[in-house]
Amino acid sequence: MAPTIKDVARKAGVAQSTVSLAINGKKYISQATRQKVLKAIRELNYHPRRFARVLATRKTGNIGFILSNKYFYQAEPFYTRIFLGTEFEAREHKYYVLLTTIGEEFNPKKSVPRFLVEKNVDGVILTGKVTDALIFYIRNSGIPVVLIDYFPKEGKFPSVLIDNLQGSYEAVIHLIKLGHRCIGFIGGSIDHPSIRDRLKGYEQALQEHGLSNNNNLVAKNQPDSSAEDGCQATKKLLRLATRPTAIFATNDTMAMGSIKAVREAGLRVPEDCAIVGFDDIEVASHTHPPLTTMRVPKEEMGALAVRKMTEIIESGEKFNEKTLIATELIVRGSCGAKLSGR
Repeated sequence: MAPTIKDVARKAGVAQSTVSLAINGKKYISQATRQKVLKAIRELNYHPRRFARVLATRKTGNIGFILSNKYFYQAEPFYTRIFLGTEFEAREHKYYVLLTTIGEEFNPKKSVPRFLVEKNVDGVILTGKVTDALIFYIRNSGIPVVLIDYFPKEGKFPSVLIDNLQGSYEAVIHLIKLGHRCIGFIGGSIDHPSIRDRLKGYEQALQEHGLSNNNNLVAKNQPDSSAEDGCQATKKLLRLATRPTAIFATNDTMAMGSIKAVREAGLRVPEDCAIVGFDDIEVASHTHPPLTTMRVPKEEMGALAVRKMTEIIESGEKFNEKTLIATELIVRGSCGAKLSGR
């Protein structure tokens, strides 16, 4: 028979109410008493009933995690790793993470996630680009929001963002140091702040080194950020009278499509066209040649978002700071050795 709170109280020599206070982290008992109760819990292998904790704290113990359908269905696992980071960190804080996806359009009468309708979460983490209407709907419902890898043009929200501008700047500088002077850019919609900042970093690196910013070399606003989009964007650049000798792709999936396009054109990577991506997803090191890319600490982004969220939930205070996560250049075979005669 499973031990009860009564068994814990008896073993610790305290009242059942004291056990409840210790379990729920209340400040009304001494540290010595708390440790005595926790020791009894460990020895008895006692697990408090979740429903009882909800009644005691008036919190559900759940954090919602919302992701666009588009990102969820993509084979590229960037957001999957972020989700795993939130899951692992939430366990440390005794929270559950409830995952759901949502379409590109938000209708508060039809498409509200169930855990919001049932008020079954203490806060919501939104990851990647979602409609701003959903973000403000949740905030106006009085539920704390933390954003990952996206930020609306208006409003203040706690967020965990990649330092996209600096990361793309470093990627392009790396290509410049290899001797490249004609560097292409391929990316999805610049309505997404991450893509917009990666384009800015690309432009900044070129300008600082006296390289003309040729708009023909920029294939932005592709329909999506898939491998096929990367392939088609690269084919467009390769048809230019002066084709690029290197291409910076705003994510690894597009970079892989770029490698395919270069090969289909009868050219070689990196000898004829170097390729650099962004994100360092798992398969990046297994492409042929292995992909040079900017590593993003995806799990850490998810974990940091949970830490922000639990602080907001447990303190009852609002924090709207943006946290920028640094990237790291991972040099592999797709960028090539230093070019000669340039």
